[in-house]
Amino acid sequence: MRNGVTIGQAAAFVGVTVKTVRHYHKLDLVEEPERDSSGYRRYGSAELLRLVRVRTLAAAGVPLAEIGSLVDADATLFAAALADVERQLTERIEELIARRHTLHRLGDGDRALLGDRAVALLERMADLSFPADEVANAREGWVLAKALVPEGFDDYLTHLEHALDDPRYVALIKRAAEAAAWETDDPRIAELATAMADHYLANPAHLKIVTALQARTDTATRYTLIARHGEEQTPAMTRAAALFETRLRAAGIHIPRPDSH
Repeated sequence: MRNGVTIGQAAAFVGVTVKTVRHYHKLDLVEEPERDSSGYRRYGSAELLRLVRVRTLAAAGVPLAEIGSLVDADATLFAAALADVERQLTERIEELIARRHTLHRLGDGDRALLGDRAVALLERMADLSFPADEVANAREGWVLAKALVPEGFDDYLTHLEHALDDPRYVALIKRAAEAAAWETDDPRIAELATAMADHYLANPAHLKIVTALQARTDTATRYTLIARHGEEQTPAMTRAAALFETRLRAAGIHIPRPDSH
């Protein structure tokens, strides 16, 4: 063993640290050589070869707990074990790629929470000169809608896409956004609620924007959370919504009541 190398040299040759070599010894992955007459442990070719094998498997992602049986296995078992490790690594890689994709989407919070289609609609509303507060309120309401009634969200977006092609609908929604700043006793609130109800009743396709989500909602609570989102800070809109829903109910349209179960 006089021609062997020290642990420091062995670690350098293999490409690991002395601490790593000692860890391999502790796990019984590599047998620690005997000391020579000078008191040094000398690593010969057999130990170096095993160190290389262990280091290679560890670098490939094989758990240290599994390396011992691998380096001692025959060729057939070794190949089978490596195939299983490769499968596990592939699954891990796919998981990491998916996580990276999610992180990229989280960089754009709207896309992560709503998806590309809803983001495109928000951008379209901005292009149509909807007030920024209205676009922001729509964004938050849609996040709730997608979370609470996911099975109806795509249909809702489809109805809204078509409605935004109608200048009359766009004008009404913009008018409603302006109403947020009105006093609660402003007579224009009742006029607006009537105009909106009349528009929806005269345009059944647009009415689905109101009814599509609640038709798939089993409790009034979820519907109310979505439909009334943001109204806590705008009492005028709370009154307008109440008048609007009352008129639709009077016309035979089913709209859940906040206190219904």
